[in-house]
Amino acid sequence: MQIHLLSFEGPDDYARAGGIATRITGLARALAGAGNESHLWFIGDPELPGHDEQADVHLHRWCRWISRYHPGGVYDGEEGKRLDYVASLPPFLVKRFLAPALREGQRAVILAEEWHTVDAVLHIDWLLRRQGLREQVTILWNANNTYSFERIPWDRLAQAAIITTVSRYMKHLMWRRGVDPLVIANGLDPEVFVPPERDAVAAFREQARGRTVLSKVARWHPDKRWLLAVETVKVMKQHGWRPLLLARGGVEPHATEVLGAATAAGLRVVERSGAAPGVSGLLAALQENREADILSLRMPLNPEAGGLLYRCSDAVLANSGHEPFGLVGLEAMAAEGIACVGTSGEDYAIPGHNALVLETNDANEFISVFSDLRSSPERARAMRRAARRTAEMYRWPAIVERVLLPRLGLLAGDASLTTGRGCGRYAGSMATRGGSHRSSHP
Repeated sequence: MQIHLLSFEGPDDYARAGGIATRITGLARALAGAGNESHLWFIGDPELPGHDEQADVHLHRWCRWISRYHPGGVYDGEEGKRLDYVASLPPFLVKRFLAPALREGQRAVILAEEWHTVDAVLHIDWLLRRQGLREQVTILWNANNTYSFERIPWDRLAQAAIITTVSRYMKHLMWRRGVDPLVIANGLDPEVFVPPERDAVAAFREQARGRTVLSKVARWHPDKRWLLAVETVKVMKQHGWRPLLLARGGVEPHATEVLGAATAAGLRVVERSGAAPGVSGLLAALQENREADILSLRMPLNPEAGGLLYRCSDAVLANSGHEPFGLVGLEAMAAEGIACVGTSGEDYAIPGHNALVLETNDANEFISVFSDLRSSPERARAMRRAARRTAEMYRWPAIVERVLLPRLGLLAGDASLTTGRGCGRYAGSMATRGGSHRSSHP
């Protein structure tokens, strides 16, 4: 079966800006691994080929002619890229790939991500209807966050596609828009399960000896509760714990407010940039800044360095005021880390069993629950083991087999795609969702 994934972000460094790149790349690879012809259409590196193949996934780098004028990454020149993407990609995709296969009686699936692709979905739906091919294609559109929800024509989108999202939390937020999406969780790539090298773990622990190490990896945004992390470090110092917060943010301006608040609170802040990426850079930053209270890492964290950071931290602060899914918390759990998450989209978290779950914006809540864990090393080890077991259930192949393919089989009316039985009885009626309504030109 042909499966086409539409996204702004993708696997190129140029196209990586957040969790969407991780999600869409892992999903494409897992679908290809399940034996499907998998195509990923994204805003790729303009210096790389327009089409090539990696890990059995066909990569289609769109808008390259625009990206050459915008070297700052996928969202540099965002609106111009979006307009070109939604206008030029659908006709090419339908003519070159979909129409020939569909006229031979095949089926296809389109999985589109985030608000940038909404008009592309509407355009594809219209083109397929004009050619009498719409019933052979299942179209899903997924919301990873609430960004630009006000720009989305929800009624038209619901007629053109089956709407999905990544957590029950997001489902409830979308109810307010009159939308009832299906929930298909994020998955994890194989590399996040690779244990860090023993020598690296020993070196990290030696560098951090005597410190209570916290880590936080998130955009510099108020939703991520960075100011709460600063307050937590301050309170821990007052308790005589010698905390060290290893902070990896983005390029957002909220960083100035956060680090300024830390300095005003009497905390020693060190910003580390220009170091070698990966494990060596992380260990060098630790060695050179042993007296810092907050070490801001302004360098890339590849999967190996991320795994080392999460595994060796006493706690990973992944709690947010608004978290659609909580991928960092789940990645920390895959590394056998102690994840401290919030109470929004983290459906995978079981308080006190596989993670610490924080419900307030009060630093004393963390001090209380972490103190109990800190006093019981055996309980901490059990939590790390439970975290790893939970994360195993979120490997991308497991998500595809357990959740996505049964959904697709149900919606397409093809029970052979599912792993369960009896799904085909009402699949025909479900297939009309996003499939049989009239749609106007986008």
